[in-house]
Amino acid sequence: MPLKSLKAQASSLAATIVDYSTAILLKEVIGVWYISANIAGNVAGGVTNFSVNRQWVFKKEKGAIGLQAVKYILVWFGNMLLNTGGVWLLVNYKILDYVWAKIIVAIVIGFTYNYMIQKRFVFK
Repeated sequence: MPLKSLKAQASSLAATIVDYSTAILLKEVIGVWYISANIAGNVAGGVTNFSVNRQWVFKKEKGAIGLQAVKYILVWFGNMLLNTGGVWLLVNYKILDYVWAKIIVAIVIGFTYNYMIQKRFVFK
């Protein structure tokens, strides 16, 4: 696995920790509805992932941040819809508990959607 891909996975892990920590804190401690908590976690994780990918993974911090941000937001919005939809389906139809649903969906979307689109569209 190339170094850039390993860095992207580390960035994704950091973003996932921020995402999950935010979502679980909001849902389990504060009592926010699981869909709202999931969206808030996705936003926090997305900001983390964009920042780390821009500066460390793809080393594009000298590029136009505005265009990168717009592209990232488009990709991230698709990611958020896929994650939220997947979590809703698994929880609403009582297939999995919220935390397990979030983990499973994030892994599937992470390996099938995020890295390749960011590499080829956002930070090319």
